[in-house]
Amino acid sequence: MAMRRILMTSLLLAGSITAEAAPAQDALLPASVIFATSTGYWEDDGNAPAVERAPKGAESVANSEEEGTQRHGYYKLFAVRQPDRTSKVYLQQIAQTETGPAIASTIELQEFSDLKPYVTDIRPENSNGIIKQPGLFATVYLKTDPAAESDGWTVLIDEFGDITVEKATN
Repeated sequence: MAMRRILMTSLLLAGSITAEAAPAQDALLPASVIFATSTGYWEDDGNAPAVERAPKGAESVANSEEEGTQRHGYYKLFAVRQPDRTSKVYLQQIAQTETGPAIASTIELQEFSDLKPYVTDIRPENSNGIIKQPGLFATVYLKTDPAAESDGWTVLIDEFGDITVEKATN
């Protein structure tokens, strides 16, 4: 029995030494990103501004090397938890490129930031993946008081790229 304990202890120690020697991997997604969905579809001729409305904090990330080149992709909507437990909600345009997806633009949806919400979920209109019709429809579920019930808020982007954020009516 004592030999068995010594053998098990040796194996455990050898495993922990190996684990410590292995390089730490970077997190693929920061822990502060609490909900995310990819949905919708967009396309432009390469000359259109990234996301039609550009509220404070708009950031364009991907540069099209060839101006006037047809671009297309999908949207990503995600919530980032803040130190006070409230969340900020961001919208990204993800371009489909020959080398893979690339961020075309990122904006903070100020309508949500003004509410200082506690986001409880984000859901796309359907779970069939990226659609081929321009636009986006998703629902963000949030509370403005941690003890309250969640309310649904819709994020709608029409075929012209106009963004509407409003409390769900159904």
